Amino acid sequence: MPDITALAVFTVATLALLVVPGPAVVYIVTRSVAQGRTAGLVSVLGVHAGSIVHVVAAALGLSAILATSSTAFLIVKYLGAAYLLWLGIRKLMNHANPETTNPTAASHSRLFGEGFVVNVLNPKTAIFFLAFLPHFADPAAGPIAPQIVLLGAIWIILGMASDGTYALLAASIAGRIRRSPTARRRLDIGSGLVYLGLGTTAALTGETHT
Repeated sequence: MPDITALAVFTVATLALLVVPGPAVVYIVTRSVAQGRTAGLVSVLGVHAGSIVHVVAAALGLSAILATSSTAFLIVKYLGAAYLLWLGIRKLMNHANPETTNPTAASHSRLFGEGFVVNVLNPKTAIFFLAFLPHFADPAAGPIAPQIVLLGAIWIILGMASDGTYALLAASIAGRIRRSPTARRRLDIGSGLVYLGLGTTAALTGETHT
């Protein structure tokens, strides 16, 4: 297993990356503001169920395939960008009646499922597992797969803490927004534009990380 120093450096670097908002945080904050604390926390669970996919892929060596295959990396990148763009367009096209004070809430299964897909196709998470995490696995310390699983578990624990904090903070200040149809519509427009920006940025990022 990696030594304590390597784990400490990995933990600090992971926290620094996690606190910078990306597609998953935008999704969580949007859901927390729109539907409250429970919806935000369910979204966090969905997002980090998606993180498990990245951990398993890295442990099985699939990340190495993506890292060395330009075509495979481009497929993942463009799928993620397309999903972000779709989320953005859907937000902008949301024509809810501005007089409606209680719009239909998304079910917990939908919140979880969308969070899962957002993070499975999240370029930020994919690049982390492709380019960053493998450097902390030391062949001299034993088999690589268990080390990847350990590092991935640390990522998930820290990610749930960080994203959960975003969810709780967003929900705590969102009461006025949820009561105001105009404010909700502005939130939809703002989050839609952010999703479009993230999707465009992901699509235009260099073809590979190498």
